[in-house]
Amino acid sequence: MTRVVLPEESAKEISESIDVLMSLFFESLPRRDQRNWARVYLNGLVHTAGKKTIRNIAGTGASSVEQSLQQFISKSPWDWTPVRRSLAQHLERTAQRPLAWVVQPMVIEKAGDRSVGVGRQFVPQLGRTANCQQAGGIWLASSGASFPVEWTLTLPGPWTSELLRRRRAGIPDTARSLTPAQDAVHAVLRMAAGWQLQRRPVVMEAGNTDIPACVESLSLQDIPFVLKVDGSLPVAFGGAGRHKPGPHTAPARELIDSLRSQRRVVEWTRHGRGEGAVTLLTSAPILATPCEDRPDRAPLTPLLLVGAWTEAALLPSEFWVTNIGDRPLAQLFLLAKLTDRVALDFTEVCEPAGIRDFEGRSFRGWHHHVTLASVAHAATLLGARGRGVPHPYGAAARPTPARPAPVLPPRPLVPGQSARRAVIR
Repeated sequence: MTRVVLPEESAKEISESIDVLMSLFFESLPRRDQRNWARVYLNGLVHTAGKKTIRNIAGTGASSVEQSLQQFISKSPWDWTPVRRSLAQHLERTAQRPLAWVVQPMVIEKAGDRSVGVGRQFVPQLGRTANCQQAGGIWLASSGASFPVEWTLTLPGPWTSELLRRRRAGIPDTARSLTPAQDAVHAVLRMAAGWQLQRRPVVMEAGNTDIPACVESLSLQDIPFVLKVDGSLPVAFGGAGRHKPGPHTAPARELIDSLRSQRRVVEWTRHGRGEGAVTLLTSAPILATPCEDRPDRAPLTPLLLVGAWTEAALLPSEFWVTNIGDRPLAQLFLLAKLTDRVALDFTEVCEPAGIRDFEGRSFRGWHHHVTLASVAHAATLLGARGRGVPHPYGAAARPTPARPAPVLPPRPLVPGQSARRAVIR
């Protein structure tokens, strides 16, 4: 991909932002030299042209710098969790108030087999089998910006079962082989339990086989969620009253399509664009599918299934399962579409900061790299836009320019459509 070259003024603001963030997030690093190398690496992630490898950051001929950076990233035993936690706490206080914790998958295709976690595996995001690493970021997301604060690296079976491979990569004894969705839920539970953040709805996509465990794990901790699911997901519904024996089971697509006469129109603005869009929504109460090890008599969790049609579509195309029952459908749809906000910031800010570029082979090195890339992402957004980071000389932050009002398409004429209508800005 093409790497963005920052204008001189923006580069200066981002460097100042890095200096401020260094003082906020890296006090947990025990030694001054570690903090100095963290600053060198952060500036390299932001300002180095091309791929953000340690060699490129160090510069041509700077072998001593390269060795020191290699030691700091791949071997130094500093803990990345306090840095990520401090970043999340700072963003919640100073950036635009997060609306959700959004799980964004990240696929890193590789040519060899030695990078930690790499393996040939089917990747839903690619629609094919690839030799790759599968990771996931937990992002604090609002309608205006989003920031990665926590990361997971999925480890295929051989990386946890083969002792030699595990030792060479420095994989902790506590690490297990889980699916990407399970890894993401575990990360969310850690954040909710120990990061002292206000709990936000978790927005993520999960495969049909992962849905029961995801729903149960999040529900047990009272964490609200909006899970994007496939239309083929079997859902249980009905069973109330003498004339509705059940519960019945049907694919999510079939249940939602049976309620097309109850659709309502929602107008909304696409993230990162000035154009408007029209979506038609409906919903149905359902019951959670029980986990295999759930006691038979345990009550099932009541959920809401939400379905969406694009303006001209004959069939519903998107489906979400949520335990949030006290918000209008338009607000639930807004939460679900924060994935578009995250995808945009991932492409425009996080990838240019080198989030995929680590070439080392250690588990520790990978986590150190993505932690620093997350701080570089925050420094780029906050520094370039003048938000959330106090200016080192006390100057007031520049206000964010107001966005032009979106131009919305005309209301579609839908036979049998409810007159209710919502607008999301």
